[in-house]
Parts: sequence; structure tokens; C-alpha cells
Amino acid sequence: MPEMSDPNDPWAPPESRPPQPPPYQPPPGVHDQPTMTSIPGTGGELPPPPTAPGGPAQSTPYGYPAPTTPTGGYGYPGYPGYVQPGWQQVPSNGMGIAALVLGIVSVVVFCLYGLGVILGILALIFGIIGRKKAQRGEATNHGMALAGVILGAVGIVVSGAFLAFAIWMIVTHGNTDTYEEEHGADPFDTSLVSHR
Repeated sequence: MPEMSDPNDPWAPPESRPPQPPPYQPPPGVHDQPTMTSIPGTGGELPPPPTAPGGPAQSTPYGYPAPTTPTGGYGYPGYPGYVQPGWQQVPSNGMGIAALVLGIVSVVVFCLYGLGVILGILALIFGIIGRKKAQRGEATNHGMALAGVILGAVGIVVSGAFLAFAIWMIVTHGNTDTYEEEHGADPFDTSLVSHR
């Protein structure tokens, strides 16, 4: 009996090496399997594939179905049996957002001598445009546009009232020289003077 040598010894004679396992054989692939051309037990051929919802497909010279455009949508042409969803329009909510921001700013800066009135008018205009877009289905922020209209109107009223008050104060009490002539030399004198 030959003596067993080290299994890792490359110079050992083949008779003295331990038996090696067979080399790895991968399992057969899917494409190596036989193709089924009929249903077992029926004796007939396979039935044709069902027709697409749009009707039978037109074939090209190579046997592939002709590309078709999906109805009612945008995008690239599709193939029968594959329904490509149409591109949906992104809502244009810019006018409603601008109306809300301008309405808030017009209420906050009401004391800046007319800037609140201008911003309130812009908020009112953008809010009306935004509401019309939302009614047509082009935008999804109807409430935001309505809030912009309301805040714009409030900004116009509050800023207009403050502007009118500021103008009234300037007109009636703006000239200190007139006050000095009517009431004395120092308008800020707080001493009590009795005139008998």
C-alpha cells in the first residue's frame, strides 16, 4: 500500500495523494432547459396570447409589435400590454404662496408709510389669480390663496389707516414754529404758569 503524503505537496506522486472531489459543475441554466411548445395532456398547441385592451397589435416585418402611443397621456410611445402612465401636470402654486407671503408682510409692515398698501394690493391681485388657478384645477392651494386675499385686504386697510393718521399728524402738528407762536417759546416746557 502506498504511503499517503501531505495533500498539499505538489511533488508527491499521484498514487500517494488522497482522492480529490470532482470539479464543480454549475447547474444547467434556464436557457439550457427544453422549451415547452404544447400543454401536457391536451395534445394541442399553446393558445395565442390575449389581445391588448387597445385591440390586436400590428406587427412589423421582424415579428415585433409596432410601438403605439398611449391614449390620453403625454410621454414616449409605449408597447402593447405595457401601460405607460401619462405625465401629470405639476400644480402651479406660486401665486397662492406669493399672495400669502405678501399679505403677511403687508400686515407686519403697516407702519412703513404706504409700503403696506402696495404690498397688500399685490397680495390681493396674486391671491385672486391663485384662487382662479385653484378653481381651474391648475393649483392645489386654494386656502393659501384665500388667506393671501384676506391678509392683503387687512394690510391695505391697516396701512391706509396708519398712513392717513400720519398725514393728519404731519398736517396738524408738523410746523413747530406755529406752535411756538401760539403757545409760547418752548413747546416742551412743563412748568405750570398761572396767568392772572
